[in-house]
Amino acid sequence: MRGTELSELSTFLAVARHRSFRKAAVERDVASSAVSHAIRSLEARVGVRLFHRTTRSVSLTDAGERFLAELEPAFGQIGLALDSLNAFRDTPFGTVRINVPASIAPFVLQDVMGPLLKQNPGLQLDIVATDRLVDIVEEGFDAGIRFGEHLSQDMIAVRIRPRLRFAVIGSPDYLKGRNLPLLPGDLREHACIRYRFPSGTIYNWQFERDGEEVDVEVGGLITLDDQELMVEAALQGCGLAYVWDNRVLAHLASGALIRCLDDWCAFDDGLFLYYPSRRHLSGGLRALINMLKIVS
Repeated sequence: MRGTELSELSTFLAVARHRSFRKAAVERDVASSAVSHAIRSLEARVGVRLFHRTTRSVSLTDAGERFLAELEPAFGQIGLALDSLNAFRDTPFGTVRINVPASIAPFVLQDVMGPLLKQNPGLQLDIVATDRLVDIVEEGFDAGIRFGEHLSQDMIAVRIRPRLRFAVIGSPDYLKGRNLPLLPGDLREHACIRYRFPSGTIYNWQFERDGEEVDVEVGGLITLDDQELMVEAALQGCGLAYVWDNRVLAHLASGALIRCLDDWCAFDDGLFLYYPSRRHLSGGLRALINMLKIVS
């Protein structure tokens, strides 16, 4: 099999996964026109139409569905064979593509990327940071990082560090002349800087103390979709914000921000790296897990 033919098959798998020529092009780091050309060439060579195409959608034909069912395991075996060569190398090689929530990416990957690549010079990292809920199988990721409540049962999950928790914070200017909230319900008397998920849903602030869990639907004049902007709004005295406390430790230490409801902000122990149970664990992904996981 020639290299161009193998490339066409890889392109077919990418389009089939994403049901999109554009997304397949992004995954393969080529122009959309190159993806279209590869699929046309493959279809001409096999003499069968593999995709139904409209201006709005891409779907597999019956022949394409059967071809995918037979080709995908074969490519999985190729990946397994390539990765087995790691046993004869000093370090893993290849690309590890992961998805991680943008709001926690700096804390999860802190002191990880540099040492990982230094220890594994044949390794490449492709990291996509977004707070959008991502289907790692559909979008071609080797693994993802999420909190446990969002994981599917068909995933293998490994608990990783760090331990994270939220903090309710406000500036001295905002809190001057106002009562500090002592209970989560007191937040209804304050202007709060709300967070909007990529889905459009507004986040309810969640608290826990001594086994008691409380959700508060807060109100305020500002709604944002980025925690850095929330911190900036809090620094400017716009209200109270609820953000990962790692993001504001320096501001708390300097007195630019004041922490509230500290005893209601529990640590979250449910941070996991996860990957499909049917996917072979590559040497590169194994190296990343070993660097991230909590050692018991």
